Amino acid sequence: MTEPLEKRLEKAMAELQAAQEAVARTERELRNASFAALSSDRAVRATAGPQGELSGIEFLENKYRDMSPQELAASVLEAANAARVKMNRHVMKAMAPFAEPSSNVPELKGFELDWERIFGPEVLRDDDDTARGGQAAPTWRDALGAEGED
Repeated sequence: MTEPLEKRLEKAMAELQAAQEAVARTERELRNASFAALSSDRAVRATAGPQGELSGIEFLENKYRDMSPQELAASVLEAANAARVKMNRHVMKAMAPFAEPSSNVPELKGFELDWERIFGPEVLRDDDDTARGGQAAPTWRDALGAEGED
C-alpha cells in the first residue's frame, strides 16, 4: 500500500526545511573558514580564506633572506595553492550532504557536482601521489579529511 500524497508532501516539506536550515548553518561556517599550508621548504605559510582567496602570508624563520626571488616566488605560490586546495576540499566536504539522494523522500534523487570543473583537478588528487611526483589520480580517500594547519 502506498503512502497518501499528503503524508509524502508533509515529509518532503519537513526535509526541505531541515535542508534549508542545514544550508544556512553550512554557509555561516564556510564564511568564517580558512586553511593554512606550508611550502615544502617550510619557508612560507599561506592562508586561504572562505572563497579560496589568499588571506595571509608568513615568511618563516627568515629563510626568505637566503632565497633567490624565483625560489621565494615558487614557495609562495606552492603554499598559496596548497591552502586553496585545502579550503576547496573543506567546501566539498561541507556541501556533499546536500547533493545526496533523500532517504525519506525517494523522489528526491540528489544531484551530481563536478568538483573538478568547479575547483580544478588538483582538488581530487591524492596528496601522497603529487608529493612523490607520480601521476596524480582522482581519489576521495584523503580529499575530505579534516585538514587544518600543517
